Amino acid sequence: MSADRVRIDKWLWAARFFKTRNLATEAVSGGKVHLNDSRIKPSRALCIGDRLRIRKGELEFSVEVTGLSERRGSASEAERLYVEDADSIAAREARRDERRLLHNAAPQPHGRPDKKARREWRRLTGK
Repeated sequence: MSADRVRIDKWLWAARFFKTRNLATEAVSGGKVHLNDSRIKPSRALCIGDRLRIRKGELEFSVEVTGLSERRGSASEAERLYVEDADSIAAREARRDERRLLHNAAPQPHGRPDKKARREWRRLTGK
C-alpha cells in the first residue's frame, strides 16, 4: 500500500479511537464507522481529507483525516492525525454534562443493605 493510503482499521487503531486493531475491525464491520456518509469494509483505504463518523458506545465523533499512519504512537501524535468538528465536540460535552447531572441526582446507597432491605430487593427482583 502506498504512503498516501492506509487501511481504515489500522488508522483507527493508530489514531487511538480503539484500543486494539481487532476492535477497530469489528466496529467498521458492525457499521459503527462511516466514511463520507457511507458504510465501508475494514480493508478500505483512507486518504487525507476523508470525513469519518465514529460511534463508540453512546459517544459519536465526527472527524476529518489530516494525517495517515499505520503505526500507533503517542497520544500527541494521534491527535495530529485528525481534526474533530466543533459540533461533535459540543455534542459530546453536552452528553457528558447530562450524564454528570444524572449521576449526581441519583440517590446513593449508604453502606451494606440490612436484612429488611435485602428481603425487599429479593421480593422486587424475584431472586
